[in-house]
Amino acid sequence: MPATRDRSDTRVLLLDTSLRLFRERGYEATTMRLIATEAGVSVGNAYYWFPGKDHLVQELYQRLQVEHRDAVAARLLLGGTLEQRLRGTWLAGIEVFAPYRSFGSGFVQVAIRPGDAASPFSEASAEARRLAVGLLEDVVQGARPPVQGPVAAKLPELLWLAWLGVTLFWVYDTSPDAARTRHLVERSAPLLARLVRLSRLPVLRGTVQDVLDLVDEVRP
Repeated sequence: MPATRDRSDTRVLLLDTSLRLFRERGYEATTMRLIATEAGVSVGNAYYWFPGKDHLVQELYQRLQVEHRDAVAARLLLGGTLEQRLRGTWLAGIEVFAPYRSFGSGFVQVAIRPGDAASPFSEASAEARRLAVGLLEDVVQGARPPVQGPVAAKLPELLWLAWLGVTLFWVYDTSPDAARTRHLVERSAPLLARLVRLSRLPVLRGTVQDVLDLVDEVRP
């Protein structure tokens, strides 16, 4: 077992180095050997801490969730409607993700492989997924007027699935400063808030329950 560095120091060093190289050279051009060289550790040591680049992607996913939560914490304390809170949270997410936009497609190719640790639905991503859904729980629970009805409990998961769609759109958005993605958020936040309000209507009760049942079926 490598003993020349503290475990946490080595992991952070390798992760920080890999993220810098991903930004500078792109995902495909960044090898584990290059990461190890730039970090000043042996290749074997690098593979000890991270079995491969895919695991570094999973670590990045978790780090981004923490940064996203921290970026909106103060804003969410101010209250606001569901629409306002959702719009602000998603726009903040775009800002947090911005430094990684150039190699986002490489990450997507990794994350969509069945059984890969980097997938947002994988067991390895459970903590990152918990953080992401937890942030949206804060968005929903602090909304005024409060979200009511059967949809309230599962709305954070529904919004997380929607956010994954927004993120995928962002990855392939070539507009300056992700303008099209920002427009998507500006349009979708009020639409989703309106659908949540409409979900309380008796005529939609069956349809709403079908959607909630579907969430249970696709839950990781």
